[in-house]
Amino acid sequence: MANKVRLGIIGLGAQGSMYAKFIADGMVPNMEIGAICDHHSGKGEVVGSTYPGVPFYADYIAMLESGDVDAVVTCVPHYLHPEMGINTLQRGIHALVEKPAGVYTRQVKELSAFAETKPNLTYAIMFNQRNNPLYQKIKEIVDGGEIGQLRHTNWIITTWWRPQGYYNQSEWRATWGGEGGGVLVNQAPHQLDLWQWICGVPKSVYSKVAYGFRRDIAVEDEVTAVVDYGDGATGVFITAVHDLAGTDRFEILGDRGKIVVDRSKTATVTRLVTDEVELSKNMGMEDVMKLFTGQVNTADFYSEEVIEFDDVWGAQHAGVLENFAANILDGTPLIAPGSDGINGVRLANAIHLSSWTGREVALDFDEEEYLAELNKRIREEGKFPERT
Repeated sequence: MANKVRLGIIGLGAQGSMYAKFIADGMVPNMEIGAICDHHSGKGEVVGSTYPGVPFYADYIAMLESGDVDAVVTCVPHYLHPEMGINTLQRGIHALVEKPAGVYTRQVKELSAFAETKPNLTYAIMFNQRNNPLYQKIKEIVDGGEIGQLRHTNWIITTWWRPQGYYNQSEWRATWGGEGGGVLVNQAPHQLDLWQWICGVPKSVYSKVAYGFRRDIAVEDEVTAVVDYGDGATGVFITAVHDLAGTDRFEILGDRGKIVVDRSKTATVTRLVTDEVELSKNMGMEDVMKLFTGQVNTADFYSEEVIEFDDVWGAQHAGVLENFAANILDGTPLIAPGSDGINGVRLANAIHLSSWTGREVALDFDEEEYLAELNKRIREEGKFPERT
């Protein structure tokens, strides 16, 4: 492992296949494919023809104990991430879990707590959007205080259109017992993570969630959530899977400016010359009229900057893999430590719980109440065992 980390890929579906290709194509220079595991034995023929010489396992425990891998990535259904993460770290293997880190906070906390007992091992999560240079720059601007204290945030992310056929692919998809939820746990975890990574963790949430609104599924296909950050600051998060055209617009308003991100590609940053309250105090109505009618130089009040980065497809995921390997090899700081995975799961749980109970829910909600409500829905499905 002097120069490259041998990665074991658990699950050769869409994600696992993509990661294998990235590594085989040389997009992750400090990593090689150590082994591939999938419980579908037919995938062994795929591995044999596509990646000659790479060991294939139908049992991931056997792969972990084979000596073929230094680290693994878990490309499996969400409920399995914590269990597989713990079993991996338990055997002295580094773990990169896919998003979300789990379905409910209790199981994610168990994984994080176990990871803390293995400080010599790397535990990370695949939040590839954190490797998007646009969002890295936005976080830098917000953290640096360039737009002042947070007042309001708003993210409309409805570019997750999925047809009914997508949900009909397998029995576990879009079920409470098999997947643990809908758009909040399958499509939008990246935005839930970025929202909190950049703007901070809210104190509470009130939500209106539609279940099987425009798709024949049991779980959520549309979400509207309002969060409270404290000190009067609020935020709104809207997502859905039934908007064919889709919108991706993220706004962050501070008392000294704002940021508007469009389609996760460009950001317009407005910086006020001073605090908005001060501008309000010192402007007469004549000044206001001139501003509204375009008779003044707006540079006297604010400046605007448009930020845009080229973002090559696959570079974000490959970058997280490379960063994961670098942390193992030389201690390079992680882009997405596994311990951060709790934030998005906790917010998704709170949004669900608010919609189920009809009340505003604190982010330190009762985990027992959440699990009881989740199990109630799993029982009603009658397809999967309840969770503990």
